[in-house]
Amino acid sequence: MADSIHSSDPDVIVIGAGVAGLAAAIDLRRSGLSVLILEARDRIGGRVFTQRDPALQLPIELGAEFIHGLSPEIFQPLQAKHIPITEVSGDSWCFQDGSLRQCDFFGQVDKILRQMDPRHPDESFRTFLNRTIATKSSAHEQSAAQWALSYVSGFNAADVEKVGVHWLIREMDAEEKIDGERAFRSQHGYLDLIELFRQNLRELEIQLCMGAVVNSINWKAGRVEVTARFPQEERTFAANRALITLPLGVLKHSATDNGAVRFHPPLPASKHQSLEKLAMGKVFRVVLRFRHRFWDDLKSPIEGTTLSNMSFLFSHDEWFPTWWTGVPEKLPIITGWAPDHSAEQFAGQSRDFIIDRAIQTLSRLLNLDPALPASLLEAAHFHDWQADPFTRGAYSYGMVGSDGAQETLATPLENTLFFAGEATATGATGTVHGAIASGRRAAREIASQ
Repeated sequence: MADSIHSSDPDVIVIGAGVAGLAAAIDLRRSGLSVLILEARDRIGGRVFTQRDPALQLPIELGAEFIHGLSPEIFQPLQAKHIPITEVSGDSWCFQDGSLRQCDFFGQVDKILRQMDPRHPDESFRTFLNRTIATKSSAHEQSAAQWALSYVSGFNAADVEKVGVHWLIREMDAEEKIDGERAFRSQHGYLDLIELFRQNLRELEIQLCMGAVVNSINWKAGRVEVTARFPQEERTFAANRALITLPLGVLKHSATDNGAVRFHPPLPASKHQSLEKLAMGKVFRVVLRFRHRFWDDLKSPIEGTTLSNMSFLFSHDEWFPTWWTGVPEKLPIITGWAPDHSAEQFAGQSRDFIIDRAIQTLSRLLNLDPALPASLLEAAHFHDWQADPFTRGAYSYGMVGSDGAQETLATPLENTLFFAGEATATGATGTVHGAIASGRRAAREIASQ
């Protein structure tokens, strides 16, 4: 993998070394085109960000973690290298009315979601739910509605007041085609996939320039000049075409703000209109490593059993409503997930505040004295994606009236500017496999010119 830049202009400049940009660059190179990748960070992967816990050498996912469904974009390269993939299993527990119980809301939530109809005018999920589940509904139905809100918010990192029903239906339909309700993990986390990409970059001698913070893209039909800021200098790179894989949060960032990417001439109104119909979801997650799995010894509501096989823990907690373990692997790690409005509460907070809030929440849900998990805590890992200038959020979703917005965002301009990334992946938004598929789609568009 080359760190230096060749003197001749590449055929294509790829902006961003997330999985969309990496997949596109590899396919473009294999089609015979020369490629230069500009990446603002000092690593590849973007929102795929696996670290190693220094003590146990376990993969700690600070970004994407689960492989959603049997997606060929991920399964095929991993299986080709005989990398083990494990399906997520275990028990799901719910904290409700002050106590733990086995979750029984999945069927009811699915029944509610199945009532969404693409033939009806688009509306927010909250409006749909208010219309569907009237106040006269039974307590059981009202409870199912609350879990449905939690599911849509948690899984999609979305504001239920804004996320569109039509967008949710498209996502559900696409998930069904790949058994999207199933979840998997690779042996070493997503690091396995990133290492395969890294190997491809080396083998294909693809140029990769790290620490290149793109601040302007000057373009006209058939020519692009990209200016990037480095710690010691500013440099301009030229090519006939460019592929933009910037996250939605960066694309939506005001062009007058520091750190924004400026297009000259500006992107057309159609692009801005599509950006306005898409939103960047918010998530804050914390990964806690303990001295041992203390929940193995906690009695479950089922007589004679413990929480040793706990996989997920759901609640309506205002801070961390969702938790999960590494089951079926018996790791002393548990992850807290705070979507949307819950995530907003952690903006600007100190590390001590975040860890304390996580311990307090987990203790309350498990009916523990917080002193126990606090005394066993050995490490805490997190990354604030909202404050990350190269992401500005977790992943995208479609708001009310977003029909066609992703397709418009993905449409090339003058066969010169091309667009990829999970925000352009209709039906697979917010997923790693969707981002990869979008990069490959853009590579085909470029190679066909």
